[in-house]
Amino acid sequence: MTDLTCFDPNSISGFTTNIFGLPFNEEESALVIVPVPWEVTVSNTAGTARAPEHIQKASLHTELIDDDIRDGWKQGFYMRDIDRKILLKSDYLRKEAELFINFIEQGEDVLTNKFMCRIVKEVNDGCEFLNNWVHAQTRELLSNDKLVGVLGGDHSTALGLMKAVAEKHGEFGILQIDAHCNLRKSYENFKYSHASVMYNALSEIPEITRLVQVGVRDYSYNEQEYILNSNDRVVTHFDKAIKERMFEGDTWKDVVEDIVADLPQKVYMSFDIDGLDPKLCRNTSSPVPGGFEVEQVFYLFKKVYQSGRQFVGFDLAEVGISAHEWDASVGARVLFKLCNFMVAAKTNAHAVSDRA
Repeated sequence: MTDLTCFDPNSISGFTTNIFGLPFNEEESALVIVPVPWEVTVSNTAGTARAPEHIQKASLHTELIDDDIRDGWKQGFYMRDIDRKILLKSDYLRKEAELFINFIEQGEDVLTNKFMCRIVKEVNDGCEFLNNWVHAQTRELLSNDKLVGVLGGDHSTALGLMKAVAEKHGEFGILQIDAHCNLRKSYENFKYSHASVMYNALSEIPEITRLVQVGVRDYSYNEQEYILNSNDRVVTHFDKAIKERMFEGDTWKDVVEDIVADLPQKVYMSFDIDGLDPKLCRNTSSPVPGGFEVEQVFYLFKKVYQSGRQFVGFDLAEVGISAHEWDASVGARVLFKLCNFMVAAKTNAHAVSDRA
């Protein structure tokens, strides 16, 4: 373990420029973050591919006290280097995707245009490559008994980790904080779109026993039908229904108790930053009015943890970038909270194992 006697947690990134200014290497860290600089299929504002580097810089100004999980960082958090080849591939395919999106928005026929058909194939092949890359990276870490989180990038970056978690842990559920369902079979002809990540996860990972969505407020007819026909494999706590309950007298504690009750023992946390109120994520790719304060989501995570459930992985996606780094600052604090609950929930896993 790292000797922390020479590390001053009150200083600002004086020791290292790794995540949160912490003095750990990968080997001695309990939790490893895999940055995935990818945004090929985003359908609105781009920029999230460069969120990992902005969040890393913002994290150096994040205080290390967490009143929920005090000193969780002492178990070691480490973020791998950003793979510039992945970023360059994302930039290239993003330009290709933009050409295609502009083409179909003009109402043109894709099937009669060989160039556009080639673009669709290139993008879909590239996204499949990315999924396999994330899977390989995270599977290796999980096999070494690391806790793992993915830092996007757009929300599609999470699929590879979800597959690796299934291989490691067997059955689990997903707690998704999001303005969107992401249950489209495909979007704009892209199979592995950010808008399809949960559809792909449920289709390709039978170990996912339940998807619990919280804060959804922007969705299609087909996604609504998917939820209704899912036999409760998908449980969606819509933003409108949550707000109306609270307008009529229920507390956030009441709502959270119902959400937690829907979750299985093993929980993967999937946090799309647009689940928050847009004032907190102004430059996310697809902002939607409504959403949560960060304290509400942190309270939810706290209650999941206190329920004795085990966190088996997480992703943080769709953080935007801006000149004033507001989005990155919010993203860094969300990331810190996710990391702390991940390491703390190891005790829940040990308790379940002991009872078994």
